[in-house]
Amino acid sequence: EVQLQASGGGLVQAGGSLRLSCSASGLRFAESAIGWFRQAPGKEREAVACVGFNDGTIDYADSVKVRFTISSDNAKNMVYLQMNSLKSKDTAVYYCASESLTVSCDFDEYNYDTWGQGTLVTVSS
Repeated sequence: EVQLQASGGGLVQAGGSLRLSCSASGLRFAESAIGWFRQAPGKEREAVACVGFNDGTIDYADSVKVRFTISSDNAKNMVYLQMNSLKSKDTAVYYCASESLTVSCDFDEYNYDTWGQGTLVTVSS
């Protein structure tokens, strides 16, 4: 059974940085993908970044390209989201999610079968 737990959120000033962590116990990295999603108040959940461990695909939403970096430490069952140059519009609850039995990654949240509980990121202007 895969269990995900996101952490690392907090309050940061605009222009600052945060690193989110996703602990992925039980994940078979070689046949999985991890995605980071976020949901701002009053808005729909949106994809932020994803990594497919089988083919090494990494993708970012246009709104976070260059500023955010997804990485992993498979030996520690950890996936990270480094967020730099944060903006007020990045304020949201951030979730990590896993997609099993996949070669690549994608931004369709319906393909992700396990979700973590979310961590709140608040960027003050």
